[in-house]
Amino acid sequence: MRVLVAGATGVIGNRLVPMLDAAGHDVIGLARSAGSARPLRDAGAEVALADALDRDGLIRAVRDARPDAVVNMLTAIPAELNPRRLAADFALTNRLRTEGARNLADAARAAGADRLVAQGLAYAYQPGEGAADEDAPLWEDHTPRQFAPVLGALRELERTTLDAGGLVLRLGHLYGPGSAFAPDGSLVRQVRAGKLPVVGGGTAVFSFTHADDVAAAVAASLDRDVSGVLNIVDDDPAPVREWLPEVARILGAPEPKRAPAALARLAVGGWGVAYMTRLRGADNARARLRLNWRPRHPSWRDGLAAELAGPASPAA
Repeated sequence: MRVLVAGATGVIGNRLVPMLDAAGHDVIGLARSAGSARPLRDAGAEVALADALDRDGLIRAVRDARPDAVVNMLTAIPAELNPRRLAADFALTNRLRTEGARNLADAARAAGADRLVAQGLAYAYQPGEGAADEDAPLWEDHTPRQFAPVLGALRELERTTLDAGGLVLRLGHLYGPGSAFAPDGSLVRQVRAGKLPVVGGGTAVFSFTHADDVAAAVAASLDRDVSGVLNIVDDDPAPVREWLPEVARILGAPEPKRAPAALARLAVGGWGVAYMTRLRGADNARARLRLNWRPRHPSWRDGLAAELAGPASPAA
């Protein structure tokens, strides 16, 4: 199968392109420039040069590539995020999830591709008890102001993908090389420095996803006629009060401090507090059934321990 991957040089794309190539697919990586095309060619992929926000240029490039399937992993998330400026930090990603997703769906249609797979988020559910399945509503009530435009873009991405008969993979908190949870990632640097406290009761529940498990889910979805939305998360949702001290222990970092929510709000704003106290975990049973997919890393406990066992890069 000819598979075009948009976002082929990102955290997920770097794991997905070689996995698809090893599975026998002909992979085409979407690249904005000749410079970003080189690592794709080194990984054995063809290259389609186009900007996802240039509708006409994208349609031409995708039509010329003749893919059977299109995978949308487009993001432009900064390596360092400021929770007080989340809306601004996500502005380009929001455009890619709205305008870019529409352009890519139109390009896939024009090229005759019959499969469209896109990346969503499994931690955008309305806060509540227990792990959310795919029928649970996305965040509707008292949405933090900085998160509202991010959530609006996610809703539009899902509508665009589902209207095209595609599949949205709702991902948990991503870890693996190049992520915030990598040894040199921004979040791990904060933990090493003792600058990431347990806010309030540390009640936000995280569902983690290794980038390799996302890649495996994409690969599985190409072999099955599955549409709709699926949670791609591990088997072990955990509250911040549990995973954050464990990550500090793995790193040999100081025990995380405790910070009252009211005090933390002054430093990180409403979204920063909600991120540490209100997020809901997700359930992966439907993805297991419909994709016959199993996470290679069923628990963040072993997965993060393996990722963080080595020394941080000199850039950390």
